[in-house]
Parts: sequence; C-alpha cells; structure tokens
Amino acid sequence: MSLPIALVMVAALLAATVLAGVLLRRRDGRSVTLHGDRQVDPADLMRPLGARATLVQFSTEFCARCPQVRRMLGTVAAERTGVVHAEVDLTSRADLAARYKVLSTPTTLIVDPEGRIRSRFTGVPTRAAVLSALDGDLAPHP
Repeated sequence: MSLPIALVMVAALLAATVLAGVLLRRRDGRSVTLHGDRQVDPADLMRPLGARATLVQFSTEFCARCPQVRRMLGTVAAERTGVVHAEVDLTSRADLAARYKVLSTPTTLIVDPEGRIRSRFTGVPTRAAVLSALDGDLAPHP
C-alpha cells in the first residue's frame, strides 16, 4: 500500500472516530421519555417503589461518574415527597443489565408508582433534567 493511500485511510478513520465521539457525547445525560409497558420489578431493586416515583440508578464498582449521580439523585429524592432513589450495582447483578438494556453506566430510569418506566437517562443527567422529567413525565398517560 502506498503512503498517500495509507494517510488517507488513517485520516478517514480518525474523522469517523471523532464524529462517533461527538455524537455519543451529545446524547450523554439526555432524557428519553418512554411510553408503553416497560416495567421495573421492585424485587430487582430489593425495595418498594416510591409513592410518586423511583429514581433507579444502574452503576458498577468501577464507574467513575456514578458517585456524583448517586449524590444528586439522593438529594432530589430527599427533597421530593414520595420519591425514592434505588441504586443497582450491575457488578453483582449482571442479569439486570440485559433485562433493562443497560449498555453503559450510569444509566438512570424514572419509574412511576406502578413500575412503568417513564424516562431514561444514559450518562450523567443534570439536576434540572431529572426534575423536569419528574414533573413532566409522571403526568398520567392515556
């Protein structure tokens, strides 16, 4: 292979990698509102669901960003009546990663009192985004 062709291939690979990184970074921490029948089993959380909502955080032992999400979600739950925070360590419960389609940590679900998943955050959500999801996504759906 000639040097110019090799340089073009390296440049194309580098450009594709940067583009993929930018796209993934833009999705980090954004809420996806879910409507449907996806459910969370309280037995998987080893605690009852909140009277208003449950903030379910999927973490691992080696997740560098999970402690900051844990603190923020814990604070939100403490400030909101009927909202609880449940953390699931996928290091010891790898079966739940497949069940809830968790591909990276932290992943946060906002679950209504019946166990329906209303919102999903992949990455580090902002406090404002979590509060917005709690206030908007938990309105009754037909």
